[in-house]
Amino acid sequence: MGTEIYLVGVGLLLAFAVFDLMAGVSNDAVNFLNSSIGSRVAPRHVIMIVASLGILAGVSFSSGMMEVARKGIFHPRFFTMPDLMTIFLAVMLTDIILLDLFSTFGLPTSTTVSIVFELLGAAVAVSIMKIVRQSDSLISVLQYINTGKAMIIIFGILLSIVVAFVFGALAQFLSRLLFTFDYAKRLKRYGALWGGVALSSIMYFILIKGAKGATFITPERAEWMKSHTLFILALCFLCSAVLLQALLLLRINILKPIVLVGTFALAMAFAANDLVNFIGVPMAGVQAYKVAAASDDPLGSGMEALGEQVQPEVFLLLMAGIIMVVTLWLSRKARSVTETEVSLGKQAEGEERFDSTTVSRVIVRMVIAISEWLKPLAPRAVRRGVSARFDPSGYEANVDEESRPSFDLLRASVNLMVASAVISYATSHKLPLSTTYVTFMTAMGTSFADRAWGRESAVYRVTGVLTVVGGWFMTAIMAFTITAGFAAVIFYGKALGVAALLVGGALVIWNNHHRHLRRTRDMNYDKIYNLRKVTDAPETIATTFEHMRYLLQEVRESLDAALEALFAQNEYRLRMERNRAKKVQRWANIIIANIFKSLRLLQKGDIDISYRYAQTIRRVQKLADGHRDIVMRSYVHVSNHHKGLLEEQVKALEEVRAILHDILLDVQNSYSRRHPADYSTVIEKDAKLRQLAERLNQEQIDRIKGDVSKTRLSILFYAIVGNAMMLSKQCLKLLEIFHESFSDVEETGEFDLD
Repeated sequence: MGTEIYLVGVGLLLAFAVFDLMAGVSNDAVNFLNSSIGSRVAPRHVIMIVASLGILAGVSFSSGMMEVARKGIFHPRFFTMPDLMTIFLAVMLTDIILLDLFSTFGLPTSTTVSIVFELLGAAVAVSIMKIVRQSDSLISVLQYINTGKAMIIIFGILLSIVVAFVFGALAQFLSRLLFTFDYAKRLKRYGALWGGVALSSIMYFILIKGAKGATFITPERAEWMKSHTLFILALCFLCSAVLLQALLLLRINILKPIVLVGTFALAMAFAANDLVNFIGVPMAGVQAYKVAAASDDPLGSGMEALGEQVQPEVFLLLMAGIIMVVTLWLSRKARSVTETEVSLGKQAEGEERFDSTTVSRVIVRMVIAISEWLKPLAPRAVRRGVSARFDPSGYEANVDEESRPSFDLLRASVNLMVASAVISYATSHKLPLSTTYVTFMTAMGTSFADRAWGRESAVYRVTGVLTVVGGWFMTAIMAFTITAGFAAVIFYGKALGVAALLVGGALVIWNNHHRHLRRTRDMNYDKIYNLRKVTDAPETIATTFEHMRYLLQEVRESLDAALEALFAQNEYRLRMERNRAKKVQRWANIIIANIFKSLRLLQKGDIDISYRYAQTIRRVQKLADGHRDIVMRSYVHVSNHHKGLLEEQVKALEEVRAILHDILLDVQNSYSRRHPADYSTVIEKDAKLRQLAERLNQEQIDRIKGDVSKTRLSILFYAIVGNAMMLSKQCLKLLEIFHESFSDVEETGEFDLD
């Protein structure tokens, strides 16, 4: 059979390259899109065009970056062509699955770390299996592997996190102190000088980081650039300052070209330097096959030739660039990852993507304590002056909520300026910093300094950052272990092993695809959504009533499912309902936020606010709390493997569930039809539920006296019955509010808010 079977492996590697490009761009797009999209510097299609041009430019500069896949992690002379095919196939399969998994959950990670540790894991696994087969000592594995590379990457992670966050926070603090949130007037005075610093750092970044692999930059020219750094920076600063001053005279916002040029620069650097992470391994596989085919012993000779530098074909680089651009425009997962980073840095309060955790609460508590301890060290006048310059209220009052960006152009330009400067400095001094880590932590540092992490949002933002950073370390661990396992399967299973992994990988990606669709559907709030632009109070209240019917429907269906799962002791179903309870709580918060917006609008119009609408907030909160209490108590009881409800308790709670179901359905239909229900009928059902509760409570007391029902069962039983009566009461109050509001519309044609 010879090398023919390995030609199929080469074909698989090339196919994997396409999928890996798509998975990689979906995750790494956040690196260069975050600042421009978060600040809304231009329409989305303009931002995408600029980023696309940057990618195409960067691809053409990617000539010298393909060496890591062939010799950066392992020494190819110790491996044969079948060994390398095993390593490369395992690496590409793992990389596609891993990057797709992180993108599915909207978490940015480093494609460099993933490919390095995948190569390391596969190479270690194949080396050990070769050593075992040859009966050598395991210590000889060190001859096969370039062990120093992994330590450099780990050091780079830690260094990136600290350096980028600190410098981002410091630069943003000084910039905001200089310009404040109302920066338009101050830009006219010294904006050209500040912009010159920003643009010069970005332009130098393009020269040092983005174009360092370009064929037109000879070694002599690169050495000249390195030795004349200050001259290049001074020239860039002078030209940029003059150009920006001219734009200011033309009354053009100079922050916009700065952000767009920075977006182009980061996109260019991404394509120039990270392209190896996606096509470097397949290109190395092609070269290994060519070297083996030309050898007298194609399956047994070493691959010393892979240690030589090879120039990749321009056509292949261009095709890779086109695939990256198409993915950038079409990928939904790229938007999810970008939204995660933008949401962690947004200036305004709102719905948070992450919950609080014990660790995040401890960190926030420590920072607050340190802040309170340091506060007396600064004079009161200084503290008052700094607070005034960091007050966004005047700026936000002049910006319509519908068009308000997540953060302003000043912070976006600082993000790009600091990220470019840090990466350029690290590259010129050969320090191991990751582009992904620098851009993300810079954005987090600037948002922290900009006081975007207020007391109302800090714990959620810290949880988000810890989740992303923890994911970076998990990337390394998962990449190493999964690839090692895949390499073992291919090493021993040969073609059958590859086929099994292909099927398994396809199933995982298919599952991730559907999981992402579900997450996107849930997070888009197609039924319940924030009313961003509130101008008409009656229309807002009417929309809120429409949202209420969706909330009531969700509560009713969830309660039915949770109680059925409790009766059947179905822990899996209760776990799903526990997650559903979080959605109900989120929807309730959105409805309450919408009510607040309408009430603020009414206050501005000097219209008296009816007590009934303030009561709606209380009723919605209690409705969500009662639902969550029933679900959580049921889940905890079953997950702890406590004894199930008695048969008579199940029958009793079935009666309670049936009546509560009808009450929720009646109120839901009232909101759905925009017509009041038969109020007396709902009151009768509520009274029937309360009479039933009294009888059930007495029966439960008898069971307790007879020592039939244990303590935990009694607590659970009483809690469900009590919450059912509370939910019924809230439904009655909500129906009453709707009835009164509907009557106002019937009589006056508008909501009477008195």
